[in-house]
Amino acid sequence: MRTLQKTRPTTSTEYVERVNLAIDHVVTHLDQPLRLVEVAQAAMFSPFHFHRVFQAVMGETLADFVKRLRLEKAMVMMAHTKKPSLTRIALACGFSSSSDFSRSFKQRYGAAPSAFDLRAWREAHRAELEAMVPRTSDRLHIRRLPAGQNPDGFRVKIRDLPARTVAYIRVNNPYEGTAVVSAVQRLVRWAERHGLADGQWLGYQWENPELVPLEQCRYHAAVEAKQFTPGGEIGRFRFPPMTVAQVEVRGGIDLELRALQWLYGTWLPRSGYIPDDHPSFEAWIRRPFAHGFEHFELHAQLPIRRS
Repeated sequence: MRTLQKTRPTTSTEYVERVNLAIDHVVTHLDQPLRLVEVAQAAMFSPFHFHRVFQAVMGETLADFVKRLRLEKAMVMMAHTKKPSLTRIALACGFSSSSDFSRSFKQRYGAAPSAFDLRAWREAHRAELEAMVPRTSDRLHIRRLPAGQNPDGFRVKIRDLPARTVAYIRVNNPYEGTAVVSAVQRLVRWAERHGLADGQWLGYQWENPELVPLEQCRYHAAVEAKQFTPGGEIGRFRFPPMTVAQVEVRGGIDLELRALQWLYGTWLPRSGYIPDDHPSFEAWIRRPFAHGFEHFELHAQLPIRRS
């Protein structure tokens, strides 16, 4: 493990790199105890300083961050058609018991999990997400997608994907401004310098914007790459083999959102599958934004497993 030189100051890019390492450790160990000393070690910081560094970069303490991600994961599990028991949800999300989970859930959302109005919560967040989508008279919009129908003619292809290692740039609050486009452009330049620009380009976020406030979502611009050295804002993450339900999208952002809505709301409940514990992916056809910012060509990939 690389150690810090006490005489060498830590730069801002190194802070980003190490906080990225901490976040990657957290998201892959949410179902396990997450002790400060272990997360700090993953980030190559001393525990004494790490909690202050993490809070300065992320705007919340490590403990609050971990609890928020666990509760958000629990809400995703609660949204499944075949909802698991509270005990199973609690243990899968790293809570010590169902009572610990229920207490934490009520503190954050104001109601116990058994009494929480998930439908109203999703509708409110969906409305916020829809408000971010540019509307023009010649487009179909996600509000017009009839429940249980498929007017866009989406077709699902089930794919078994091998393990994938990606180089990524994490974007906080991706629904504001041009942060995602800027991150993609920086990653493309980095990939070109390292001969990696012809790999599979991906976009993904761990949070579901229908369940999580948009300002707390994190988008990852990524490219598949096997041999590279991460550093600064360029992180490395390895996804295990997975099965995905894939839909081809060729159109605007509203079409992509309708594809995801149809996958989750119409196809998934009838498929015999449930979502797996991985983010959904935008798998770009060629490079990101190759056709500009109004027309996208990509595959929407929803990780799934048998129920």
